[in-house]
Amino acid sequence: MTAFLNRRDLLALAAAAAVTPAFAADNKVLRIGYQKFNTLNILKGAGKLEEALKPQGWTVQWFEFATGPVLFEALNAGSIDFGHAADTPTVFAQAAGVNSVYLAAEQPYPQGIAILVPKDSPVKAIADLKGRKVAVGRGWNVQYLLVRALEDAGLSFDDIQPAWVNNAADARTAFESGKVDAVGLWDPFLAGAQLAGNPRVLRNGEGLSNNRTFYISTPQFAGANPQVLRTVFAELKKTNEWADGHPQQLADQLAPQLGVPSPVLKLATDRRRYTAVPVDAGIVAEQQRIADTFFKLNLIKRQIAVKDAVFKEVLL
Repeated sequence: MTAFLNRRDLLALAAAAAVTPAFAADNKVLRIGYQKFNTLNILKGAGKLEEALKPQGWTVQWFEFATGPVLFEALNAGSIDFGHAADTPTVFAQAAGVNSVYLAAEQPYPQGIAILVPKDSPVKAIADLKGRKVAVGRGWNVQYLLVRALEDAGLSFDDIQPAWVNNAADARTAFESGKVDAVGLWDPFLAGAQLAGNPRVLRNGEGLSNNRTFYISTPQFAGANPQVLRTVFAELKKTNEWADGHPQQLADQLAPQLGVPSPVLKLATDRRRYTAVPVDAGIVAEQQRIADTFFKLNLIKRQIAVKDAVFKEVLL
């Protein structure tokens, strides 16, 4: 999982590693890993979690990661205790033997991922991508979308030329420079590309991928500290309810924190709902399909049972 670390990921991983597991346990520090434009960003900005955990004797440290796989690296190394990641990186982490469990899931967010082409492209449908270059990352949620979209059009992943990239910035650069015919992106990078160049959406996740985000921890931390995690989810519920009812205020609040223009965040927020839910049998089945898909593509080297990685208690 360490093959594609960028500078931000390396810094975050190093910062998280600086707090040893023993130190965190002795001093009751909850170390949270988060990614740009997500529910934990909102929770961090609200500053209420620290207040809620103080009576229990806990403090909070926050570590930002550019990608889900590197967040899982930190979790597996014992450098963070709790975090979130998209559906596909979570499957890859389980297949790689990462020491993690599913705690909860977010609502479906199918419009937050898409395959884009330039507005004047001759590519009019997914089937037209046959033989063409598509910028995408290995194990990304948009790679899963691309696989499903190709299958729906009667094609396979082998019918396109993947132009592998390491992060959203590289993907967008390849797309805007004309080096590829299409690109897979997710919000807020998707929203930014849409507002900057008015590309055409060939296909988003609707009917193909629910594009969920999952909350994860280690089984050891979750088993030893269920009340701490219940407090986290209780505070998360409050900020999520506020976010759903105040999309413009949310965009304005997050813009300086994330360094992303408010109109970009408003577009992304308008197509999203912020509510954590238990990981039920239907959600497990969604994840299992992702795992099986990537196993067939030989990108996951062993078959996994997603249900085995679901935490035994409901903490919401």
